[in-house]
Amino acid sequence: MRRTALLAAASTLVLFGLTACEQGADAIAIDADDIGGVVTGPNGPEAGVWVIAETDDLPTKLAKIVVTDDEGRYVLPDLPDATYDVWVRGYGLVDSEKVESTPGAQVNLTAVTAPDAASAAEYYPALWWWAMLDVPAADAFPGTGDAGNGIAEEMRSQAHWVGMLKDRCYSCHQLGNEATRLIPEALGEFPNSLDAWTRRIQSGQASANMVNNIARFGAQHALQDFANWTDSIAAGELPRETPPRPQGVERNVVLTLWDWATPTSYLHDEVSTDRRNPTLNANGPIFGSAENSTDVLPILDPTTHTLSEIRVPVLDPATPSTLEDPMFAASPYYGEERIWDSQTVVHNPMYDEHLRMWATARIRPAPNPDFCKEGSAHPSAALFPLNGSPRQVAVYDPRTEEWKFVNTCFGTHHLVFADDADDTLYFSVGFPNGGPVLGWLNTRLWDETGNDQLAQNWTPFVLDTNGNGQRDEGYTQPGEPIDPTRDARINAYPYAAVPSLTDGSIWGADIAIPGGIVHVMLGDNPPATAISEYFEVPVEAGGVMPRGLDVDKNGVAWVSLQSGHLGSFDRTKCTGVMNGPEATGKHCPEGWTLYPLPGPNFETVTTGGSADSPYYAWVDQYNTSGLGEDTPIAMGNASDALHALVNGEWVTLRVPYPMGFFAKNADGRIDDPEGGWKGRGLWSTFGNRTPFHFETGVGSLPKAVKFQIRPDPLAH
Repeated sequence: MRRTALLAAASTLVLFGLTACEQGADAIAIDADDIGGVVTGPNGPEAGVWVIAETDDLPTKLAKIVVTDDEGRYVLPDLPDATYDVWVRGYGLVDSEKVESTPGAQVNLTAVTAPDAASAAEYYPALWWWAMLDVPAADAFPGTGDAGNGIAEEMRSQAHWVGMLKDRCYSCHQLGNEATRLIPEALGEFPNSLDAWTRRIQSGQASANMVNNIARFGAQHALQDFANWTDSIAAGELPRETPPRPQGVERNVVLTLWDWATPTSYLHDEVSTDRRNPTLNANGPIFGSAENSTDVLPILDPTTHTLSEIRVPVLDPATPSTLEDPMFAASPYYGEERIWDSQTVVHNPMYDEHLRMWATARIRPAPNPDFCKEGSAHPSAALFPLNGSPRQVAVYDPRTEEWKFVNTCFGTHHLVFADDADDTLYFSVGFPNGGPVLGWLNTRLWDETGNDQLAQNWTPFVLDTNGNGQRDEGYTQPGEPIDPTRDARINAYPYAAVPSLTDGSIWGADIAIPGGIVHVMLGDNPPATAISEYFEVPVEAGGVMPRGLDVDKNGVAWVSLQSGHLGSFDRTKCTGVMNGPEATGKHCPEGWTLYPLPGPNFETVTTGGSADSPYYAWVDQYNTSGLGEDTPIAMGNASDALHALVNGEWVTLRVPYPMGFFAKNADGRIDDPEGGWKGRGLWSTFGNRTPFHFETGVGSLPKAVKFQIRPDPLAH
C-alpha cells in the first residue's frame, strides 16, 4: 500500500512538473496541459530551433510551435487534450523523427544536423531562394522593347521592374518555394526551361492574369530570367545566405495553427474583433474571406477547435462568377478542373461594434445604377459621376444569421471603420475599375434609414494647387498642364484607405511607379470640400510602389513598399509649403523614413531593402501582440513571417511549418485584459492563392494562425 501511494504521488509530481523524477536535472517545469523538454544536437543544446506539436485528434487539425531558449529548453503551453506528434525543425537541421506524446509529459528531443548545405537549404523560407533571381542590371533600363533588349519600354528603371515584379507576380503567391523554384514534373516534358515557363504561366484559372502581367515586362525576356533561375537551382546553386535562427524576443513566440476551409479555398483575410476596441468578441469566432475561390466563408471557434461556414449570397443572380474566368491550359495540380467558383469574391472582412461582419463583396454586375451616374442629384455623383463598380458591400449579423447589402457606386477593396459618431466606414478602391475616388458609408445613417444612396458618398482627389486653402470647382484634369490659378484633380487608386485617430483625415496608399500616399481632409461639407495632398515615395532613397497602409495613434502613416521596405510618413515633419503649385508630391521628403526589411536582396539590385514583398502593413495600436502600442507590422510574404518594427529593430515572427505562410494582413484581439500574454494575440491566415504550393502539397488546407508573445521561452 505504501509503495502504491508513493508511486501515485510521484506520478502526480511529474504530471504537474514539480519534480524532475526520471528526467533528471534537465526536466522543465510544466503544467498538466504542457509538453516540455530539452533539444540537443551533436554539440549540445540547440538554441533558437522550433519544436512543433501537431494533432489530428481534434475537430480540426491543430499545431502549436515554440522556440528553444539558449539552453535548448522548450515548453509547448496550453495544449488541448490529444495525442501529438512532436518534432524539431531549425536552420542547419533537417526535421527530427516525430515522437508521439500527450500533455503533461517531459519529452527530450534530438536535433538532426543537415548532412549537407543543400539539405539544410530545403528548410529556408522562399525569400532566400527568390533572391537568387537574376534581375536585369540597372544599366539595362529603360527597356527598348522586342526590337532592342527585350525589356518592355514601359519599364523605365530597375526599381520600376522590381516593383512591378513583386506587385504583379508576388501578391498572389510565393515564388522561391519548392513548388515554384523547380518545374513540376506534372507540367509535362519540355526541351528547355524557357518553354516550360511559357507553358507554366498558362496554367489554371489565374492564367489570364499571369499572361497579361508577364507581358508588362517584355514576356520573352522575363520568362528567360525565370528559366535561368530554375536552371541554376536545378544545377545545384544554393542561396547565398543562411537565414538566422530566432533571437531575443523572437524566441518568446507561441504559434497556434488551425486548419480551415478547403484545399482549393484561397483565404485572403480573417477578422477577429473590432479594430477600434480589440476586447470585443473575446474568445469568439474568427471569420475568413475566400475572395476568388468560393462564396463559402470559414468560421473558426478557437476555444472548441471547431469549424463552421456561411455562404455569401448576391443581390442580383446575374452577378458573374470566377468560374467564367479564362483558363488557357490545364493545371499541373488539378488538370482541367475549375477549382474557383465565386460570385461575391469577398476580399476583406471587418467587425463593427455590434459584432456584425462587414465585407467587401460583389453583389451585382458592374454597371452602376442611375443614381451614381451623370445627371443624378446625388451630391457625390453631381460632382464626380461613376459608371461602374466591380465590388460592393455585404453585411452579416451572426445573431440573426441575416445578410444585408450596400449597393455602392464606388468599388470596394479594403475597409476600415473610423472612430466617430457616425461609425463611418471608409473604403479603398484598389484598382482603376473601382474609380479614382475615396468612398465612405455613414453606417449610423444606413442603420436608421436602410437607404444606400443617402448613406454613401465619395470624392475624387483634388489638390489645392492655387493655394487658397479651399477646394474650387473648375479644377484641371489628370494629364492637363498645371495651372497655378486652378486646383488640380489627380488619378489615385488607393489600395488602402485608413482614417487617422488624431484628426479624422484619411490616408491612402496609391499603387503606382514610384507611387505615393494620398492624404484627404474632408472639410465641413464633403465631398464638395474635400482637399487632398499627395506625397510621392522617395525613389531617390530606394523606395517604390506602396500597397498596404495603416496609421498609428499619432497620425503617422506606415506603408508597405515593393522595394522591400516598410515606410513611414510623418506629416508633422514637413517644413515646406503644403499647397500651391510647388506642392508637387516631392515637397516633403523629410516626412519619409524607409526601413529595409530583413533578409537578402537580389544580387544585382544595389538600392532598396530586401527581396521580400510586403503585401500589407498593419499597426498594433492597442498592444494586442505584447510588443507595445503602435507597433507597425509588415507582412513578410517571402519570409513565412510577420515583421514587427520594435524600437527601430526588426522582430520577425516566423511560421516555420508548414512552409508557405503568406499573410495578406493581420489583426489583434485581447481576450482577457487581465490575462497577461495568454489574454492577447495577433491573428492572420495563410493567404496564398495556391494552398497546393505549401510544403504539404496537394490537399493542404489554409490555416488560421494566432501569434502570442510570452515573457520568456519557458513561460506557461
